[in-house]
Amino acid sequence: MWLSLTLYVLYALTMWRVFVKAGYAGILALIPIVNWIFLVKIAGLSGWLALLYLIPFVNAIFAIVVAVKEGANFGKGGLFSFFLLWMLPFIGHLIIGFGSATYRKV
Repeated sequence: MWLSLTLYVLYALTMWRVFVKAGYAGILALIPIVNWIFLVKIAGLSGWLALLYLIPFVNAIFAIVVAVKEGANFGKGGLFSFFLLWMLPFIGHLIIGFGSATYRKV
């Protein structure tokens, strides 16, 4: 239980930092479903497209697209985005949130 709680708090802090770097209020990262909308906006897409997360099979493809676009906006390449923002988001968002990456909308 403590490990799960610790991992959740760590991920919440990293997402908070990513949202702040992108110019959004960090508290939005803690609100379920709302964080999807703003993560899609950070990727440079319309917030309405977050509804695609609700469609089975489409959500996996859309999550990859969002991860790659989000990584590009933080100056990261496609491999980093695929492996560390889509497959291992705990690590990818930790690197973006607390690293030297800066947000620039491409």
